Amino acid sequence: MDTVNSSAAEYVLTLDCPETRGLVHAVSGFLLEQGCDILESKQFDSQDDGHFFMRIHFASAGDPAGDSPDGPATLDSLREAFVPVAEKFGMQWQLRAHGTKRRVLIMVSKFEHCLNDLLFRARIGELPIDIVGVVSNHPDHRGIVEWHGIPFFHVPVTADTKPAAEESLMELVDRLDVELVVLARYMQVLSDALTRRLDGRAINIHHSFLPSFKGAKPYHQAHARGVKTVGATAHYVNAELDEGPIISQQVVEVDHTFRAEDLVAAGRDTERKALSNAVRWHCEGRVFLQGNRTVVLR
Repeated sequence: MDTVNSSAAEYVLTLDCPETRGLVHAVSGFLLEQGCDILESKQFDSQDDGHFFMRIHFASAGDPAGDSPDGPATLDSLREAFVPVAEKFGMQWQLRAHGTKRRVLIMVSKFEHCLNDLLFRARIGELPIDIVGVVSNHPDHRGIVEWHGIPFFHVPVTADTKPAAEESLMELVDRLDVELVVLARYMQVLSDALTRRLDGRAINIHHSFLPSFKGAKPYHQAHARGVKTVGATAHYVNAELDEGPIISQQVVEVDHTFRAEDLVAAGRDTERKALSNAVRWHCEGRVFLQGNRTVVLR
């Protein structure tokens, strides 16, 4: 990789397609022709189904010799020029400016630890996200959300009002131009119709005890059974409750000295970390859906 001018524009290209010879050569050759320098390249060739995945972070420095009359390549010119390459190999692809913040809507109920973590990480620039709103079926967290300068929407949910509440949610998603919905311990089951509308752009978090310890106080149930690990799973939302394609997981060892309250505290830490990792990797274009699982090019 060449040394890149600090003023060069940076981009991220993500793609997947059926595996065939010449894919890496075609992409790297295209970038060379466009006067671009590769900063990071990750790829995966799935032997199970013959599918290829790639993520390239590169910089457009233009023609270093100064011979190009058009100057450095732009996002639009790169997209236009890449179309023939993508069509030749049957690629699904995206090209975005590096560092572009995704517009995120957070949903939360009573438990606030994941919400607070995401708000903090977004505020200090650790996550490439712009939180455009927080939706809750309870009013409890309005103060902390509005302290961050973020709109708070209280949308109560009952059995009778659930269809209207979900329509209100989708109205917010459309009006705020939301790219990703994050369920940060939102304790309402989404309808099948809503999960279909949010397919591939909604992430949920749950503790790792499912399906063994369902219902109320799962950590207390786990304590009674003497579990030796505590963990959390972040996944895409689908019609199967808590069984969507997994993006990130965290696990910590525990032992007989842990009280039920200690397991709850350990669980909060794993939930925060698993969810923030999943949000980061999704928003950085590192996650590819592959049927019921994901490929994560970290």
